[in-house]
Amino acid sequence: MTHQSDKPIVLYTAGTPNGHAASIFLEELKAAYGAPEYDPVAMSLKDAEIGKVHNQVKSTWFTENINPNGRIPAISHEGQRVFETSAILVYLAQVYDKERKFSQDPTKDIGAWAEEQSWLFFAHGGIGPMQGQAGHFGLFAPEKIPYAIDRYVNETKRLFSVLETNLASRDYLAGPTYGIADIKTFPWVRMAPRIGVDLGPYPNISKWIERIEARPAVKEGLAVPKA
Repeated sequence: MTHQSDKPIVLYTAGTPNGHAASIFLEELKAAYGAPEYDPVAMSLKDAEIGKVHNQVKSTWFTENINPNGRIPAISHEGQRVFETSAILVYLAQVYDKERKFSQDPTKDIGAWAEEQSWLFFAHGGIGPMQGQAGHFGLFAPEKIPYAIDRYVNETKRLFSVLETNLASRDYLAGPTYGIADIKTFPWVRMAPRIGVDLGPYPNISKWIERIEARPAVKEGLAVPKA
């Protein structure tokens, strides 16, 4: 059965870049507005635990009620489910970021909103999947396949070069202020050295990471779920 909570949001998550994007934004909202309170539920991603562990992402209760794709993160907000990292960020911004401290309002500035959405989905469709595959083939695959490793590592580097160029003229991905595009992208990029991508050739990215890591809410979000 789904997790029962007296808090308005339940976050189904794990200590992954996508999971951390959701928890970082929730912590940023709490720091800025005092809400929302949320309950993090640690989910197992291990196929070996399917049918053995209740909080496993392929469990029937989870796929039927929370995320039919059996992935994290996902949230339940007063009965409304939302899955996919970027969808969660956009939803939380719409519901809780009333002063638009972390997001753009398309009714007030369609250009700023379009820029934000473009970089958000650049990460959603590019950096996340490519770096994720680089990590899979480089760190977890039972057989080392050089072609696959090279393909995904090199594509990750190419995408990083796009970020590096963009950050040469601005402090954050969508402009002068930190927001949901940064929150989506940051947890992935900070992990790049684990897959053998040296951040030395990307000084603008490195400074961007340092700026974001210094935020107290980011530190809190990276600690979710508790070990």
